[in-house]
Amino acid sequence: MGEALVIIDVQRGMFQKDNVVYKGENLLRNIKDLISRARSTETPIFYIQHNAPAGKPLEYGTEGWEIHPEIVPSNQDIIIQKRTPDSFFNTSLDDELKEKGIEHLVITGIQTEVCVDTTCRRAYSLEYKVTLVSDAHSTWNGSDITAEQIINHHNRVLHWFGDVCPSKDIQFDI
Repeated sequence: MGEALVIIDVQRGMFQKDNVVYKGENLLRNIKDLISRARSTETPIFYIQHNAPAGKPLEYGTEGWEIHPEIVPSNQDIIIQKRTPDSFFNTSLDDELKEKGIEHLVITGIQTEVCVDTTCRRAYSLEYKVTLVSDAHSTWNGSDITAEQIINHHNRVLHWFGDVCPSKDIQFDI
């Protein structure tokens, strides 16, 4: 079964000095490690890049829109542009995955309760095997609950749609 690492919306705009995503440094470190392991086994890496409207932190073509410099894609990586929380909706993601024979998605990224959640559920509905990396997705504090509570909640709930495990347990096939 072909597998791929999927990195959702890890863009500069998610790391603004006055509003950094929860445990942003740990998130980047875990994703960097996953990228290294994926590349060592020639596992395809898909970067999902959100295109927000003018004036938003991820506005297309702005510095905030750029993929974070600590996890810059290489030439063989695939970048998928999206405009909604669903990485599959009106994008080429499904076609690109099928073209490469990929059936298993290892999912990471931002924002836990929006784009990560939606993409996990949609991937499951499209009959992909899903693995959510429990310590490689993040969000911000909400008005009612903390970022940590949101992440923990989604790690519990999304097990209905795939495996949920920490980055140290992810092994890409050679």
